[in-house]
Amino acid sequence: QVQLVESGGGLVQPGGSLRLSCAAFGFASDYVTIGWFRQVPGKEREGVSCIKGRNGDTLYTEFAKDRFTISKDNEKNIVYLQMNSLKPEDTAIYYCATDLIQYGSRCSEYNMDYWGKGTLVTVSS
Repeated sequence: QVQLVESGGGLVQPGGSLRLSCAAFGFASDYVTIGWFRQVPGKEREGVSCIKGRNGDTLYTEFAKDRFTISKDNEKNIVYLQMNSLKPEDTAIYYCATDLIQYGSRCSEYNMDYWGKGTLVTVSS
């Protein structure tokens, strides 16, 4: 059974860091695109970052560039999102998702078929 489980969220002060994890079950994440998305209740979900299955290329939304880093540990079947210099506006529920396509390169949320339940990140003093 395909399952994605996020963890690592929590309360952090502005300027702090968190590392989110997305553990994949039921499939090997080596060559599958996995993306991170976030949503503030009442607002639309937005993309954060993506690591492509085809070639490992990474994409970042503008607000995530220079602060967030996506990486993958194929041995552990986990995708990480290291978040530094966090701001109050980063407060959201963070989700990981995949389209489960081997060697794919699509990072849009509209292509993702499998989603985790999310982990809450709160940035506040």
